[in-house]
Amino acid sequence: MALDPTTIRRIATLSRIRVEDDQLAPLAQELNGILGWIEQLNEVNVDGVEPLTGGAQMAMKMRDDVVTDGGYAEDILANAPDRNGAFFAVPKVVE
Repeated sequence: MALDPTTIRRIATLSRIRVEDDQLAPLAQELNGILGWIEQLNEVNVDGVEPLTGGAQMAMKMRDDVVTDGGYAEDILANAPDRNGAFFAVPKVVE
């Protein structure tokens, strides 16, 4: 299916998009390219493939809820310019 400038103008009117006359030809070429890709997708055999409306239908893989990192507080705080116990100390910015 190829779109002509008249159809492009009608689509633009229905979309409430102002398209100048000199932009009709390039826009028609871009939309025809998009429709070409859609025609290629329509050629894909999808027999036996169930429709999927979103990711909510998929079961998420579960993993063990264990701590895999941590215990490096002293190593991290060693780089702090100022610290207060086991925390970074920062200047007060709100009075």
